[in-house]
Amino acid sequence: MRKSVFGVLAVVLVVALGVSGCATKKYVQEQVAQAGQGSDAKIGEVQKQVEATQMDVTNLKKSDSAQNAQIAKLSDTAKEALARAQEAGKLAKGKFVYEITLTDENVKFGFNKAELATEHKAALDAFAAKVKEEGKDKKLYIEIQGHTDSLGSEKYNLELGQERAETVMRYISMNGGLPLHLLNAISYGEYKPVADNKTADGRAKNRRVTLIVLE
Repeated sequence: MRKSVFGVLAVVLVVALGVSGCATKKYVQEQVAQAGQGSDAKIGEVQKQVEATQMDVTNLKKSDSAQNAQIAKLSDTAKEALARAQEAGKLAKGKFVYEITLTDENVKFGFNKAELATEHKAALDAFAAKVKEEGKDKKLYIEIQGHTDSLGSEKYNLELGQERAETVMRYISMNGGLPLHLLNAISYGEYKPVADNKTADGRAKNRRVTLIVLE
């Protein structure tokens, strides 16, 4: 009934994610090796995914006015995640830290599947390690959002987006050691496209999972 809706975990930086030494090439190689992946090409791909996040986030934390300016530039879903977390009393400071989007670029889920491939796991391992490091001296909350393209029914797309968001949430909790009570998975289904669903390229951009980190 539905064409394949792929999710991808090639990490694209939307604001800025600082990655420490535990997310270096050596770290990623170790993660891939532990997962049984022996391909140099695949290791290189994961390295590129993680290295794309190696940017300083210091400028986001300089002042409340700078924070407000950054919030004004956020996507609608990031603003909504911040509002939801504030209303639920999840945040210590009510601040946006960064968001990353896992897009439909290189590594894909199987047909109508939500299982994580080795490349997904290595990228998420690096992400979880960074969040754990940052969380030593602050309380961080993460909302995981599942999105789809417009193919298929609205109900199906909401369910598929939720399934993939929850798959990511379970992995970073069980394997990455992030506290489950500080994680939340939701689905937007097809309702928040970032590109035109009339083209294959646009649909690929809309098939995504976004992780929003808040403080």
